[in-house]
Order: sequence, then structure tokens, then C-alpha cells
Amino acid sequence: MNETDPHMDTTKPLSGIRILDLGAFVAGPYAATILASLGAEVVKVEPPRGGDPFRRGIGTKDPFFTQMNAGKKSISIDLKSPDGVALVKALLPEFDVLIENGRPGVMERLGLDYDTVRAIHPSIVYSSSSGFGDGGPWKDRAAFDTIGLAMSGFLSIMSDQETPRLAGTCIGDLATALVAVIGIVSALFGRERTATGTHVKTSLLEAMTTITIDAMTQSFETGQSPHRESRHPAAQSFALKCSDGGAIAVHMSGSEKFWQNFTAAMARPDLQSDPRFATYADRKEHYFDLRPIVEAEFAKHDRATWEQRLRDADVPHAPIVTGQELPDFPQMQWLDMYEAPREDGLRLVRMPWRFDEVRGSKPDGAPELGQNTREIAARVLSDEQIDRLIADGVLVQAAEAK
Repeated sequence: MNETDPHMDTTKPLSGIRILDLGAFVAGPYAATILASLGAEVVKVEPPRGGDPFRRGIGTKDPFFTQMNAGKKSISIDLKSPDGVALVKALLPEFDVLIENGRPGVMERLGLDYDTVRAIHPSIVYSSSSGFGDGGPWKDRAAFDTIGLAMSGFLSIMSDQETPRLAGTCIGDLATALVAVIGIVSALFGRERTATGTHVKTSLLEAMTTITIDAMTQSFETGQSPHRESRHPAAQSFALKCSDGGAIAVHMSGSEKFWQNFTAAMARPDLQSDPRFATYADRKEHYFDLRPIVEAEFAKHDRATWEQRLRDADVPHAPIVTGQELPDFPQMQWLDMYEAPREDGLRLVRMPWRFDEVRGSKPDGAPELGQNTREIAARVLSDEQIDRLIADGVLVQAAEAK
């Protein structure tokens, strides 16, 4: 680990750590941007023509690219060129971590697999995030977020087999990034004691398996496959439409008092004496009898009325908030999770932690393709060598990138 200032900003605990980001799309790049938000210097390696596919032809104007790559530097290197690979190898000792999320075998074909990299830099932490792992019958298959959600069982839990549905966010890619970060930070901590690096491996399928742990535990317990409705009776949870079209979620798997509070909020004390709902076990067994009763009650009043009633009665609940509503909700404003709109109108989502009560910001916007090519290459090459590689098309500076 690079030597750090003992008086460094406590909101940047990874200050002094250098990350070489060879990832693309979401999982690898987002893991690197999380580390950048924690103070690490992240250098993103991109191909000369087009760069990361998530730039989608519009570069830093693409909001998804910016969210996943804020705060990085960009060096544009042709890794299909031996000189390009040689440059990366020369740069390796400058870095603490290498991140890649390609298919198994890609890094080996480039000559940048773990064994090769470790021989050059024994203390490097090498992070690989694949689709299905680096072995087994599925290792060579193409994998994107939806594929991992399907294979992990997540989509079967979120929908019915008769009417399969997709997820509304790339939860698989984001979960993979978070899992990778946990592994990377753990490996860096371990390196402080052992002075040796390690190969941290995870995959989209493994990350999503941890996301479905609750459902799979239920499956092991009951011997039946979990589905969209299987958790609700045990969780005593409801998604309820109000008279004005708004919606509220209620969850009552905790103390018995919440059931009593819920019936009071609905002005339905009679439900407490109904033998179908007398105990938690009864309500679990007769959940699908209870739900239409509750739904009918909530259809009588608007969301604001129900929020007030549920809050006064101390019932665990929350409005089902839309993306447009979320930044203006008072609790979200207090948490300060969204940065103010930038000049181009883009808003970045802050990282979900505070250090010494300070909410860290995402670093400044994403780099232009090749914005820092000369700066990074100059760490190991002379100006004449850089000029030659630029002339040969091995390196590209921002003004020349297409």
C-alpha cells in the first residue's frame, strides 16, 4: 500500500491507493468508481476507438457512463498491440489494484492474466469479476445483468413463470461491483499484514446468489421453489393502492403490537377477534384472505391520509416512491444522497456512507477518452517514446480520440 499522510482527509480512507481499471460496462467500472469515491486514484484503460462501450458514442455526455466512471483518469491504449500491452506491464508497479471484468481467458490472451501480472508485481491485488466464474460448463458464455438475474433465480422470485418479468434496474451488475469492492478492500487490509497480493474472484452469478439468500433459505426449509408471493405471508407485507392512485408498502413481521396498531389505523378492531387473524401464525396461514380486506380499506382514502394514520399508529410503512419523487423526499434530502444538478443537468448519486458525519461526494465527472494518456504514460516512458506510440496509434490523446 502506498504511503499515506497520517493527517489525510478521513472521508477519503483509500487516499494513496492506486487502481488500474481495465473493466468495461458496469461491474468493474462501478467497483473502481466506488474506490475512487473513497479516495483512491483510478486510471481507466480504454481502447482508442470509442472507449468503454458504455460511452455509447457520446462520451461523457452519457449519464450512465458518468455515474459509473466519475472521478477517474483515462488513458487510451490499444491492447491489441504488443507495445500497448508492454506499456501496461511497465505501469503495473505503479498500482495497488488491477480490476477486470472480462470473460475468462480474455486477460490471458492479452498477456495480462493474474500469473503474468503477479510475476511483475507480486503484491498487487487483482480483481476479476466474470459472469459465471472461471470454470464449469457456463464459464465461456456471454453474461450481462439480465442473464445473471435469470440464472440466479432472482427473476423467478420477482415474477411468475407464466408471466415472466424483467427487473427495473441493473441490480446484478451493481451487486457484483459491491461484492468486488468488499473483496478488494479486504485484500488490501490483508496485504498490510502479509505484504503479498492476491487474486480476488467473484462473478455475477455468485453476487446474485447472495442477493437471493433469503428466498433460497426458504426453499431449503420448505422444499418448494420461492416465487413472487411466497415471502409475503411470512413477512406480513402489503403493497397497497390508495384512492388517489398513490401506493404504500406495509411490513409487519416484527412485534405483535404492529398488527394491533395496523387494525387501529384502519379503524378495524374487529379483525383482531377474527379467528383467521388472531395470531401471527393464523395471519400467515390466511394471508390471502387478509390481503383483499386490507386492500379494500386502503382504497377508501388518499396516500397522505394513510401516511398520517400509519405514522400516528406506529405502523412500519413507507410510500412507494417513484424516481421523480425520491430526491425531494425530506428524508432523502436529510441523507443528502443526491448531488445538486451539474451544469449539464446530470445529478450523481452519492455513496451510501459517512465518515466522521461527513457524506462523501462522488468525485468530479468522468474523464474524456484519453484525457490523461500522456500524464499516465509519462510515469514510465519518455516524451519521445510517448510521441512514437501516439504516432503509431498505440496511444491516443483526448483530442484525437474518436
